Amino acid sequence: MRFFSTKAKSLGFAVAASVLSFSAFAQSWPSGNVNVVVPWPPGGPSDIAARPLGKGLNENLGKPFVIDNRAGGGGNIGTAAVVRSKPDGQTLLVTSSAPIVINPSLYKNMTFDPLKDLAPVTNLLRVPLVLVVHPSMPAKNLKELMAYIQAKKGDFSFASSGNGTPQHLTGELFSSTTKLQMNHVPYKGSAPAISDLLGGHVPMMFDSTIAIMPHIKSGKVKVIAITSAQRSPLLPDVPTFAESGVPAIESYAWYGLFAPAGTPKDVIAKINAEAQKVMKGADFQKVLHDTGSAYVGDTPENFSKFVHAEHAKWGKVVKDSGATVD
Repeated sequence: MRFFSTKAKSLGFAVAASVLSFSAFAQSWPSGNVNVVVPWPPGGPSDIAARPLGKGLNENLGKPFVIDNRAGGGGNIGTAAVVRSKPDGQTLLVTSSAPIVINPSLYKNMTFDPLKDLAPVTNLLRVPLVLVVHPSMPAKNLKELMAYIQAKKGDFSFASSGNGTPQHLTGELFSSTTKLQMNHVPYKGSAPAISDLLGGHVPMMFDSTIAIMPHIKSGKVKVIAITSAQRSPLLPDVPTFAESGVPAIESYAWYGLFAPAGTPKDVIAKINAEAQKVMKGADFQKVLHDTGSAYVGDTPENFSKFVHAEHAKWGKVVKDSGATVD
């Protein structure tokens, strides 16, 4: 009994020491410069979330949070770099949903599994998409647009900001849900896709409110419907797809904060708490307002559940559409 008691005490001390060690690790975070990888070119929507977040964390914690844009491979290159980094909270990822919940189904050869190799910290932005058409299109609402596309019998195209983006897959979801035949025209980003839409070279596209709002306000595009569950305060006169008779179309371009898998839970908890402090500040609240996003800061556990649900949803859309990249 004395031997068992001694072993139990030793085990207890070891567990306590481990807990104290992890706690001290969290207390010391960040220990130096934090590298915030954005796996997209500078100036994109992920930057709109990452830069005010990094600025706020820098101001609150007194350590530099350096935005590191590593574009390529549909977000896979920068994301893979975070996966390979040391799980100590000194390297973080801010990305759109594509490399997390779409690319695993779209790319045949992924070098990482985002559900296993990344630790969700919190959602940062959740932005609805808008279905817009060139002003010359005769359709004034979704019902008229669907009739117009059907009459084209497959001779109709829609643009997107690239293969595997939420914009692309929302178009595929719309096509499969409504049984309408449409040809996908991918571009390298929203800007060139919008440029061709404005020029009348493509008749229709889905895009986030972040990118398309200036062109809606200027009247250079005609807006048909929004993919959110409720109308957006930025576009109060624009009906949702549900209001327009197609309730299956609910879609968002979302942007989240992640760390490498294996990062201690108390470090994740501290990063989450500090990120949410920034998100509740005036600078980030302005970002939420300007992009039409509600506050979406959440616990790591709830964000993980959201990510898994999105993975299942978009995996099915990819499979049903037959979309592939490599």
